[in-house]
Amino acid sequence: MLPIRNNLKKKDIAELINEKLGLPTSLNQKIIDDLIQILIVNLISFKQVKISNFGTFFLRKKNKRIGRNPKNNKSYEISERNVVTFNNSDDFKITLNNNE
Repeated sequence: MLPIRNNLKKKDIAELINEKLGLPTSLNQKIIDDLIQILIVNLISFKQVKISNFGTFFLRKKNKRIGRNPKNNKSYEISERNVVTFNNSDDFKITLNNNE
């Protein structure tokens, strides 16, 4: 088992899959890369991706706005952009809360 840390890397996930299923780490990394690419393509096309018993990823457009740098108090225009948000499913929420 890998040490607990705040950020999980694709390589760590590939190694965990290797431990559980015995698949080669290089294949696991390819699967993870393909999964992420599928999520990106579907978010761009359909604006949301729902994974049963896990949650839904949404693509949301943020309008341009004025922001301020607190260090020098200068104002800057923040351009409009797309952001990804995530809403977890009730099943996922229950699983998380039962494992505390």
